[in-house]
Amino acid sequence: MHDTITHSIVMPCLNERETLEVCIRKAQTYLNENDIAGEIVVADNGSTDGSQEIASRMGVRLLDIEQKGYGSALMGGIEAARGQFVIMGDADDSYDFSNLQVFMDALDEGYDLVMGNRFKGGIMPGAMPFLHRYLGNPVLSGIARLFFHSPIGDFHCGLRGFKKDAILSLNLQTTGMEFASEMIVKATMHGLKIKEVPTILYRDGRTRPPHLRTWSDGWRHLKFLLLYSPRWLFFYPGILMVILGALL
Repeated sequence: MHDTITHSIVMPCLNERETLEVCIRKAQTYLNENDIAGEIVVADNGSTDGSQEIASRMGVRLLDIEQKGYGSALMGGIEAARGQFVIMGDADDSYDFSNLQVFMDALDEGYDLVMGNRFKGGIMPGAMPFLHRYLGNPVLSGIARLFFHSPIGDFHCGLRGFKKDAILSLNLQTTGMEFASEMIVKATMHGLKIKEVPTILYRDGRTRPPHLRTWSDGWRHLKFLLLYSPRWLFFYPGILMVILGALL
């Protein structure tokens, strides 16, 4: 029995009854097989389908996060994590919690933030909607790289690892899906050591509709990127208008 927890696996949860148990079991298997002093934290955001009972039955830490939103659930889980290293991932079985070694190795190498890249690792048939795969993700990730000179190719991968203290020092504020972008943008702006590793995205195991709303969540991401890069929101368009005005 380990005395000190070094790693925390945090899963945000909102009505994941169909897949939560298999995610927890995979994470438990990984920790046990690799003799890692770890814990599994389920940050529940108001489930009404019995997800909390599954987490309790499986003996993991269950947190009740009252403030709604993907970012809120994650921040609640991260703040409560006992490990100095955190792995976060969705509880819909789209990521394989039994195969986290590339993240652990990069954290051991001293990286502050380790991002999964689904486009390098592989996207299984039916795992990502056409619009997200060929328009939403590439466009938003491309804009973010342009605005912030970030090395990350997949801004919206939900599986990532990091040093808890390093991420808490960023003072992340967003409560929704744009939390994923805020973490990378601020990590880049603060000079954190970032690495990207290949990650496979599987078709999730749920029958209910996904929480992600293509257009509204996409707009929230874009709005965040613009607000955090005043050069692109005001300066460059202003210069363009001055040039056009002079030409006219």
